[in-house]
Amino acid sequence: MNTLLLNPGEAEKAASILRSGGLVALPTETVYGLGASALKEDAVKRIFEVKGRPQDNPLIIHVAGPEALGEWCEEVPERAYTLADRFWPGPLTLVLRCRKTGEPHIPDRVTAGLDTVAVRCPDHPATLEVIRLAGVPVAAPSANLSGKPSTTTAIHCLHDLQGKVEAVLDGGPCRVGLESTILDLTVSPPRILRPGGVTLEQLRECLGEVELDRGLVQPGETPKAPGMKYRHYAPSAELTLVRCGDAETFRRFAESVPDEGTAVLCWLGEERDYPGKRVLAYGRGDEPETLAAHVFAALRELDTPDIRRILVRCPGEDGVGLAVVNRLKKAAGGKILCL
Repeated sequence: MNTLLLNPGEAEKAASILRSGGLVALPTETVYGLGASALKEDAVKRIFEVKGRPQDNPLIIHVAGPEALGEWCEEVPERAYTLADRFWPGPLTLVLRCRKTGEPHIPDRVTAGLDTVAVRCPDHPATLEVIRLAGVPVAAPSANLSGKPSTTTAIHCLHDLQGKVEAVLDGGPCRVGLESTILDLTVSPPRILRPGGVTLEQLRECLGEVELDRGLVQPGETPKAPGMKYRHYAPSAELTLVRCGDAETFRRFAESVPDEGTAVLCWLGEERDYPGKRVLAYGRGDEPETLAAHVFAALRELDTPDIRRILVRCPGEDGVGLAVVNRLKKAAGGKILCL
């Protein structure tokens, strides 16, 4: 199969591929998604096959706006529309009761047999146009091979998916850089199942009480979101996530690790502190949004045969930092070294 590289002006071609049951990697503000018509089971099945994705890991459906909530969900609470008005289009996914009756409806393969469905409206004009033209909700997990760092450029998508999907729509680099926040609205108080670009603080400001899923904060707890129990986002090298109070402490730790085969993922302004090692800065420590925007691209750049271990300076967990730390912990197998 020859994978087409489409430009944003070719939204109709991308929509036609989706309508006919094909797969298209689509840009969003978070990461690129591997899209298929959510109403075509065979196309959805191919998503799992192409990615090597576990079958118990449900997919998010992407829609063009809040009006779709009543079409694909039932018992939609008023707070869902309040959140959609505030954060859509944007990096917030809402978990709601899935409508199981009537035609068409979301098939069980999308929801992994659960009675809930995850819905979001992406903030990218090209992909919103594709969804509108296709006339269907688009099921789309991240457009990477399962377990590997997510894709934030069209080139990343081609690296993982060349010859396996019909097309990649090039919408430029992703602005947010991390997958969306997943908020479960079927429980009270609402619960964050995965942190992302919409922060805990923003959600509490909007709704009042909001909880974090216990699996996010308590070691050994199984996360409610099925996909969060798997190791994700990991390059081939062993990743050591280091939490420390200052750059000097991190530098001394890095100095104790042999140079050969070692890479350091640090903050801007610290690049010259690690002679002999491969060094990348992935953002500013006091601006976690910059870390979020570049962390996956940095992990992909360091996913080379000569790199055997990666030392990562860990940010704090305020705001978007919570999501950055979550992804890095997953890449490190859940371990943080505290100095």
